[in-house]
Amino acid sequence: MSNGELDFGDAAAERKPRKAPPVATPRATPSAGVEAADKPPAAASLTAPDAQAQAAARRAVGAAAGIAVHVAGLDWQAIGDELNAHGYAILPGMLTAEECAAMAAQYAQPQLFRSRVVMSQHGFGSGEYQYFRYPLPSTISALRNALYGPLAHIANRWHELMDLPDRFPAEHTDFLARCHAAGQQRPTPLLLQYAQGDYNCLHQDLYGEHVFPLQAAVLLSQPGKDFDGGEFVLTEQRPRMQSRVEVVPLKRGDMVIFAVNHRPVQGTRGIYRVNLRHGVSRLRKGKRHTLGIIFHDAN
Repeated sequence: MSNGELDFGDAAAERKPRKAPPVATPRATPSAGVEAADKPPAAASLTAPDAQAQAAARRAVGAAAGIAVHVAGLDWQAIGDELNAHGYAILPGMLTAEECAAMAAQYAQPQLFRSRVVMSQHGFGSGEYQYFRYPLPSTISALRNALYGPLAHIANRWHELMDLPDRFPAEHTDFLARCHAAGQQRPTPLLLQYAQGDYNCLHQDLYGEHVFPLQAAVLLSQPGKDFDGGEFVLTEQRPRMQSRVEVVPLKRGDMVIFAVNHRPVQGTRGIYRVNLRHGVSRLRKGKRHTLGIIFHDAN
């Protein structure tokens, strides 16, 4: 595929709607490791770094090295508690304002991408997005590699609790080797662009047989300044209950980590599985860019 070539057919196949996985039957005995869903958020543990200090540190050592240091210093116990309780966690100030602007500007560089999707042509919503090609930009590669390790620990615990057989290696390169051996060889990190009136329908980013159960997104635009509306939205479907909706408040540079398709929840009779979907509400004004980080590759 040449640089900048539109690839609507392939992209439509990647995000083809799929049947929701069956809900696991609750166990008779509760299992440790998942907090109750009504636990108060541990927001105090996830405070944003000082913006000026973070930007200076990144300029001194480079974005990739700065990201690795930043991720290693996060309170992963608090992040895991948030994911267990709510299915998502906000990591404030993951990228600096400079990094956000540089990342959003890459949308106009077609040589960086393997395909472009116009959402209205496939019933995905309104707006568009582009999938990066390999080799990934250094900032994206750094985020993917640094985040994967601590998230793999959480993912393995979730799969154990849900009685799912797959376990994830400690290194992202080993997990990608598993994906590539199964024919999932196309990179999935992407940039999304929304203008006034655009939105993203609720969906799950599955892409193939091997699915890493957590993914991330970074808001690259400033709400209230660059755009209005366009909120990140999660829905959670529990057995024998109506769906629950969560609007996730993000500022420019904030990252949200969230479940790709399902997560374990502690009930009165044990662990059960809930299904999640995510999307973006209608943009009322301006333009919005988002970076999506998905850890499995596509077939």
